[in-house]
Amino acid sequence: MKNREEDLYVPVTASDTLYVKRIRHPQHNGQPVLMVHGVMANGRIFYSDSGKGLAHYLARHGYDVYVADLRGRGRSTPRISRHARHGQTEIIREDLPALHAAVRQLSGGQAVHWMAHSWGGVHMSSALLYQPALIPQVASLVYFGSKRSVHARNLNKLLEVDLMWNGVARLLCRSVGYLPAQRIGLGADDETDKSHWQSKQWAKVRPWVDSDDGFDYAGAAQRHALPPALYFAAQNDPCRGHPGDVQRFRAESGAHASCVHLLARHTGYRHDYNHVSLLTHPDAANDHFPLVLAWLQGAYDKVAENY
Repeated sequence: MKNREEDLYVPVTASDTLYVKRIRHPQHNGQPVLMVHGVMANGRIFYSDSGKGLAHYLARHGYDVYVADLRGRGRSTPRISRHARHGQTEIIREDLPALHAAVRQLSGGQAVHWMAHSWGGVHMSSALLYQPALIPQVASLVYFGSKRSVHARNLNKLLEVDLMWNGVARLLCRSVGYLPAQRIGLGADDETDKSHWQSKQWAKVRPWVDSDDGFDYAGAAQRHALPPALYFAAQNDPCRGHPGDVQRFRAESGAHASCVHLLARHTGYRHDYNHVSLLTHPDAANDHFPLVLAWLQGAYDKVAENY
């Protein structure tokens, strides 16, 4: 039975509107799930037109899934250009609270499960730590390859992070006015100059502090407990979500019920997944997506720490 799909639009400023793809079972409206992508990406990492992906998987199991395109990405408007001035501070303090409020309204005030890929997990945890009043309204967190700072040292880190992200991408931002990642084949979507600069600073193993006003997210993590969080790490992810960096992100997020789960052949899975295939591989639905269901259902003992 085919899932129901709906296009939603969430105003976040007088000129910016966020696109949300709602995917749900044709006969059931279960607990709501909000999904957010990472940098140089959009919500398509979670679903396809043919009904594949984690969003459709969860909808088939009765969940009411909302997949967001953050400001300027995907089908959100206006598109990122040299005139865009927003960055990750605005995502953390405006986009995510607006998306959460819209989902809560459409779901009758239920607690919402938050889910993210890559840097989207940093945005989500930061949003909750900045506005801790939201924490009781979030049922759980599930992150795929989410890390904040890059401690890993290897050739991939040298090429992808040091050369491309910190070097070439910064030069492009200065010359074009934004990062045209989609046009040059660097990513699925573009980034503003501010969002690139801010994420570059945090990835450099610097304090988890906001560049706009100095808000200390790491300090807030010592005062507030995040919702139960499942952190997936991929064995074949050398720098964009290195398992060690995923573990460090969990540790700096303060004391909270949590689990880091490594997707690798030696931990019992069919593949050594990478930063993208942990969400998009055809085997993911049978290999580890069932663990997502267990986490959403509160069966935390069924998801073992294995890293």
